[in-house]
Amino acid sequence: MPIIKSAKKRMKQQESRRQYNIVVKSVVKKQVKAVKTEVASGEVKTNSALVAAIAEIDRAVKKGVMHKRAGDRKKSRLTKAYNSVATKPFGTENPGKPDTKKAKKPVAKKTTVKKAPAKKATPKKTVTKKPATKK
Repeated sequence: MPIIKSAKKRMKQQESRRQYNIVVKSVVKKQVKAVKTEVASGEVKTNSALVAAIAEIDRAVKKGVMHKRAGDRKKSRLTKAYNSVATKPFGTENPGKPDTKKAKKPVAKKTTVKKAPAKKATPKKTVTKKPATKK
């Protein structure tokens, strides 16, 4: 056990970070496992599980729980496994947007009304002040 006050504080910080990292890692593992079970069963309907797993991996990398390259490697291997079973490879289907595009409505052009030419400014008359009369 540490004796110095700053070392004691460090131990508390390390423990709280450790607890947080465990939670984040377990969430990532859960999402990855969900994708792997879908791939193992061979019944992949949508890529929503893969998208969720990739999002969790990215979040863990952003928070510093996982190294960037380790996260990229996990995403790559998951995507490769998903693409081996899925009918459409990941990236070609997009569950967030509808497949059909809406036709754009033609925008009616606005008619601009020409303004009458502005009146020319007439120069102001200069008024000279008369000097005050002495009494």
